[in-house]
Amino acid sequence: MGMKNKILLGALLLVTSAVWAAPAAIAAPKGIDKYELSGFIADFTHFKPGDTVPALYRTDEYAIKQWNQRNLPAPAAGTHWTYMGGAYVLINDADGKIIKAYDGEIFYHR
Repeated sequence: MGMKNKILLGALLLVTSAVWAAPAAIAAPKGIDKYELSGFIADFTHFKPGDTVPALYRTDEYAIKQWNQRNLPAPAAGTHWTYMGGAYVLINDADGKIIKAYDGEIFYHR
């Protein structure tokens, strides 16, 4: 594959990632709702609520313990926040199913 094709492929992946990671509630400017995602891309795979995350993202290394400093809501008992492909993802501890996802830009929410 030539250098030109690699650059074009990289640009295409970047653009499609941005489209899938668009906030689900763009019309809701209040609070953090505008950062909620209906889907996102991580590891070249599209994820959405209800999907199961790979085992890597269920490890302590990816668990977000300081969720309040990132403007994330408190996780309910039996859930925790993890970080995948630029998104903060709330997952179920028991089976790794995605409950909710927010765009990584929520960190800068004021």
